[in-house]
Amino acid sequence: MMNVPGLVGIVVFYVLILGIGAMAAYRRRFKGNSSEEVMLAGRSIGPVVGILTMTATWVGGGYINGSAEKVFDVGLIWCQAPFGYAISLSIGGLFFARQMREAGYVTMLDPLQNKLGQRMGGLLYFPALMGELFWSAAILSALGSTLAVILDIGNTTSILVSAAIAVTYTLLGGLYSVAYTDVVQLFCIFAGLWLCVPFALQHDAVGSLALSETNWMGHIPANSPAWGLWVDYWLLLICGGIPWQVYFQRVLSSRSPRSAQLLSYSASLGCILSAVPACLIGAIAKATDWTKTDYGHTPEGYEKKLVLPLVMQYLTPTWVSFMGLGAVSAAVMSSADSSVLSAASMFARNIYKMVFKQKASDREVVWVMRGAIVVAAAVASGIGIAVNSIYYLFQKSSTQSPAKDTLGRGPSRPKKTSVWSKFSALT
Repeated sequence: MMNVPGLVGIVVFYVLILGIGAMAAYRRRFKGNSSEEVMLAGRSIGPVVGILTMTATWVGGGYINGSAEKVFDVGLIWCQAPFGYAISLSIGGLFFARQMREAGYVTMLDPLQNKLGQRMGGLLYFPALMGELFWSAAILSALGSTLAVILDIGNTTSILVSAAIAVTYTLLGGLYSVAYTDVVQLFCIFAGLWLCVPFALQHDAVGSLALSETNWMGHIPANSPAWGLWVDYWLLLICGGIPWQVYFQRVLSSRSPRSAQLLSYSASLGCILSAVPACLIGAIAKATDWTKTDYGHTPEGYEKKLVLPLVMQYLTPTWVSFMGLGAVSAAVMSSADSSVLSAASMFARNIYKMVFKQKASDREVVWVMRGAIVVAAAVASGIGIAVNSIYYLFQKSSTQSPAKDTLGRGPSRPKKTSVWSKFSALT
């Protein structure tokens, strides 16, 4: 049965976000419609907004839902993605942010095309595109699973509606709309998740979080090849988290090279802090005797990706679960819009203009980018609907081939993204 009050709350939240995005687009209407204005907000993003939009971009639905899923499944020690990506932001700030902003590039592929040629450099768009699509799919899948649990809305419906709203305000205002909605969304995420934690801890079905009673930390078997895989994933996530247009779009939109470097370091800290409540929710779920809740059984298989919304639904009061639901919805919007804009920006500039039509006008490039936004959002939505595990999609954002999971199961060993090796030439 559909939860009508919850549905009304989500509709209100979505209207609010859409309104903020439209307002931001209206404010920039006099600043022109050039490709640089749309892609990089005229390089006018200040330090505060830059830090918040950078943090919100990484702290998405895949980030918080996937972290809770992994801690519940195999423990915190295997929940490497949020911390690996946070470290990658600091490394990006140390080696790339200042240099890229000083050079005045528009996308992260610009220096690669300058060095390798337009066509060879353009080929690097495809691994970057795969990363953006998997990232967007993870966060859309996170929202779909949350709404399915709390509001009894179909997974497909929630994904398509959320993607449509994110695309609408991104089309209207480009990076301006994305950045200003990110600020509101980040506060919703942080407040909503932390609100859920104390209420969930006080539920009668939740046991002690002491490691002697609940092994939410997880373990790596002694003398096991899993140690090598564990280290390999750290390197994969740290190195694979750097060559992202969604990151460099914020860097290149900063007012100055110093500001670009500052927002990288600050967002790294923000990402780690934002992972704490999600990991706590995963630990709480692991310490819960689910047979004492209305859910009736321990989440297994496909249900593991629902851990965060299940905690909200069954371990907190109704009004708290609605606040948490708003937080997850905010997380989805804050990352989905950024990813589709990044993928579309690279296609319009580095593929359409640089490879196929060098004489394309600025107006033409902007319209191609808008079309690419719609296509990228549609493909990401399809992947999010088709794939069950949020953390798997979250992790695939930094890989190029089918890979084992973090316990060594699966067909093959993951490969590092090749874009990182190309980016090392910039240092």
